[in-house]
Amino acid sequence: MSTTMSRALVVGTGGGFDAVALGERPVPAPGPGEITVRLRASSLNYHDYAVVSGAWGPSEPRVPLSDGAGEVEAVGPGVGAFAVGDAVVSTFFPTWLDGVPEVEGFATVPGDGVDGYARDRVTAPADAFTRAPRGWDHAEAATLTTAGLTAWRALHADAGLKAGDVVLIQGTGGVSVFALQFAKMAGATVIATSSSEPKLERLRALGADHVINYRSDPAWGTSARRLTGGRGVDHVVDVGGPATLEQSMEAVRVAGHVSVIGILSGVAGPLPLVPALVRQIRLQGVLVGSRRQQTEMIRAIDATGLRPVVDSRYPLERLVDAFRYQESNRHFGKICIEI
Repeated sequence: MSTTMSRALVVGTGGGFDAVALGERPVPAPGPGEITVRLRASSLNYHDYAVVSGAWGPSEPRVPLSDGAGEVEAVGPGVGAFAVGDAVVSTFFPTWLDGVPEVEGFATVPGDGVDGYARDRVTAPADAFTRAPRGWDHAEAATLTTAGLTAWRALHADAGLKAGDVVLIQGTGGVSVFALQFAKMAGATVIATSSSEPKLERLRALGADHVINYRSDPAWGTSARRLTGGRGVDHVVDVGGPATLEQSMEAVRVAGHVSVIGILSGVAGPLPLVPALVRQIRLQGVLVGSRRQQTEMIRAIDATGLRPVVDSRYPLERLVDAFRYQESNRHFGKICIEI
């Protein structure tokens, strides 16, 4: 089989923005069950930032970025799901196709344990991709792999979201904005928090029914409960971690559901067990989702016409600039990379 080379950005062992350099990776012709994808876009997530910045730097030189979207260039023997020219988007866990979670950690995750999508071509198993939503450009499709699917799984697969439920979201990053959109799509009421008044107005414009400035109202969990008439919200999408979990548990109803997704405020902290016990709160750790969940999400997107919120687009060569912008926390929605 013939092999060509792909232009790639590579982060050196241990990570660090100064360790990012242009390199190459081989692109073999697709074998049985494989496809070759001309990658056109990616998007940034906190996980990618942790790898590239060095917080969770790689143990060997690594092509970063977990999200990848583009079109199929070649199809190997036995692949019936895709044809040349199909628009596709990658999966976060290439080996988790369906069923309950079976993958622990990031050993199989592109951009972390294996090379990711900061490059222009890749050959991979066909199961490592799904088709992209109809009518979305590649940058829009790339927002789904990590952020979109995390929000979808949290609300639908884990929480069993239904019309009339009340959902609390935190901030304006990719997962939170998708959670707002998916919740409204399902007919739920949304309470949104941010420390920025302009961002709160944008959340209202996207459909948030109530907004709370957590900087001026540090007891925002109590305020959210008050907004529900004292009952509490049904679901919380918690992206903050240690600094937000106590108020998330204050906000949620008896036997309510808290999706523990993010560690933006750190990786350890006190866990208030008494409210968890007396209110029988269900805390669910969420790490993205399965390929089947991704196809279900895309089916729902196609049926409703939902579009993602893209904050900005950077060329691949300016990846470090894009991470610096992510670091500033000025963005609203997804920061995309175009290849």
